[in-house]
This record gives sequence, structure tokens and C-alpha cells, in this order.
Amino acid sequence: MEAMRENTPSTNIDFQLGLLHFVHLLVMVDGTIDQRERAAIRKIKLEEKIPDWVFDDFEESAPEKTEREIYEEGVAMLNRCSEEEKLTAFVHLYRLSEADDNVHVKEVRLLLYSIKATKISFEDVVLSARMSKAVAL
Repeated sequence: MEAMRENTPSTNIDFQLGLLHFVHLLVMVDGTIDQRERAAIRKIKLEEKIPDWVFDDFEESAPEKTEREIYEEGVAMLNRCSEEEKLTAFVHLYRLSEADDNVHVKEVRLLLYSIKATKISFEDVVLSARMSKAVAL
């Protein structure tokens, strides 16, 4: 995978993989992935220009890892990102938590712990999510 990182100019592989780690944790927290969540994941993949090989490699490796390993890897990857990238990742996650119209307590907990671990302001995430939603309308 290290060699492939060099083949992805103008993208931050740590951002893309860190985001995928947390997307996986967030959608799996309630035990099911519904159609709205699947659609939201596809939208994130397109918006962030995540190559199929990155997405597929992650999807293939995720079942072999524990939740804790996925979480710790995701935090490490996002902590190597810029503040803007971290904020972007958490805006995606915040919006994803709302995708199935049922924000689960475990989703909130995951978001709060992850935001704290990456030293991002929750208020900034909420404000940015609201702003991006307003722009989309």
C-alpha cells in the first residue's frame, strides 16, 4: 500500500483512510447499515475523490480488525492531517450520523471521543456542517 500512496497526487491518503475508518465505525455502531447510510457513504467517496482501490482495500481489511484497532488507526491517520482536513472529516461524520434519521447514543459518543482525540472543536464541526447544508440547499 505504501507504493500506492505515491500514485495518488493531490490527495491525502491519511485523510481518505482516516475518514473511511471512522465512517466504518459510525455506520457499524448500531449493527446495521441502511440504504440512506450506504448512499451517504457513496456520496462521501465521490466528494473526497477516494479511489476505488483505497476504498476496496479498506473494505477488505476492516473485518480482520477490532473496533479498537480501527479507531486507533483512524485517530492516528487524522492526526497527521491538517486542521481543515480533520474538520472536513468530522463534518462528513456528523452528517452521516444523521443520514438514517436516528442518531444513536453510541454514534454521539464515538463522535465526541474522536473529536477530542483529534483536538477539533465540536462547535466548529456543528457550525461547518450547518453551513455546508445551507450551501447545498
